[in-house]
Amino acid sequence: MEKNINTTRKIPKRIASTVIQSLKGGVVPRIGLPYITVGRKNEIDALLHDVDIIADGGASFRFINGKYGSGKSFLLQTIRNYVMDKGFVVVDADLSPDRRLHGNKGQGLATYKELIQNMSTKTRPEGGALTLILDKWIQGIQSQVVAEGILPDSDSFATEVEKKIFAVISSMNELVHGFDFAKILTMYYRSYMNGDEDTKAKVIKWFRGEYLNKTEARSELGVNIVITDDDWYEYMKLFARFLQQAGYAGMMIMIDELVNIYKIPNSITRQYNYEKMLTMYNDTLQGKAKYLGFIMCGTPQSIEDPRRGVYSYEALRSRLADGKFSKEGVRDMLAPVIRLEPLTAEEMLVLCGKLCEIHAQLYGYESSLTDNDLAVFIRIEYGRIGADSHITPREVIRDFIELLDILYQHPDIDVESLLSSDEFSYAKDELAQQEDDVTSGIRIEGSAAPDDGKGFAEFRL
Repeated sequence: MEKNINTTRKIPKRIASTVIQSLKGGVVPRIGLPYITVGRKNEIDALLHDVDIIADGGASFRFINGKYGSGKSFLLQTIRNYVMDKGFVVVDADLSPDRRLHGNKGQGLATYKELIQNMSTKTRPEGGALTLILDKWIQGIQSQVVAEGILPDSDSFATEVEKKIFAVISSMNELVHGFDFAKILTMYYRSYMNGDEDTKAKVIKWFRGEYLNKTEARSELGVNIVITDDDWYEYMKLFARFLQQAGYAGMMIMIDELVNIYKIPNSITRQYNYEKMLTMYNDTLQGKAKYLGFIMCGTPQSIEDPRRGVYSYEALRSRLADGKFSKEGVRDMLAPVIRLEPLTAEEMLVLCGKLCEIHAQLYGYESSLTDNDLAVFIRIEYGRIGADSHITPREVIRDFIELLDILYQHPDIDVESLLSSDEFSYAKDELAQQEDDVTSGIRIEGSAAPDDGKGFAEFRL
């Protein structure tokens, strides 16, 4: 039997375990993506072009449109890891019934809280980086002053540091709510210099949007303003500007599960959410926001449905709908909406080869799967009725990891008999007629099946 010729670089067991267990559970791992990234080159290139624009002082807004399990979250995490390596701060959140873009009962503020809680940098990729960012900002300015020849024990050191701190803070004043933002930053700086941990904690609490009302904020901090449902987005713009002043390339906001806006039963509430989305979209394209990028993910239904989706709001539909020349296979990747095309059978074959190697490294065994076995597996998966339009990477990956687990736990099972069993084979009769030939490498060609009424897809190996 021909052995699997795919080779994957050595992966640490901790990362391998996270990758396998996450994918088996149907979710995207936050680490280890470079080991399993396959395809999506055009989509990634388009999004990375936006990154350069943001770092240059611009802004961007993109929608990723794809079915459940098609790889939206995977693409989001891939971009997330890349932009953090480029010096960006990333905040991300999944919308839910309690987290929306707009709400009058704390739903908008709940989204803001989730975004700030998940604030991540290259050195703190798991989130919770706000305190680290603020401390690093102050320490960075102190280092600048030392580099200018003023030593920490000199009389002018504190004065010079304050000058540079207030230069950053004063640049916030011109923006909406900038004066209040600057005042809170000043309080943080002074508490940091004085070693006042109690005040620092209260300032962080304010930045996280955790004060219930102005009375509570006034009694603890002496400020007469709090972040609310109505203005949380303005503070995200302030954060983007501040982060750039603090030495970061910019900020990327990633919001998933737009379907939760689509599911809002009240049409007026939905329209308010889409109106907020339009405000964000217009700000980025008109230059009102700087050093800020948005990526929002949703299903085709949640975006394109003319009654409840994003396109039900005419001002968004007219801006986002596909042009006359865009069609399947020829998509405009520079358009606001990136429509995910299904991964090809060839790409899924490569991915399964990578997963096979990672699984073997994780559990310390020699894989018995051959290239021929992988090809048969992919052929069976894509032989399902309707697979040409409905199969998703998530389904294929979960099936394949289950197969690997079974083969590992029961090494006496014959791979060929397992793959050809009635329980596993979806289109056995048609596919059994194919001849396998992988002596010169594997190439899978998909073509429509003869019109026999059974609707099977045919793949030649």
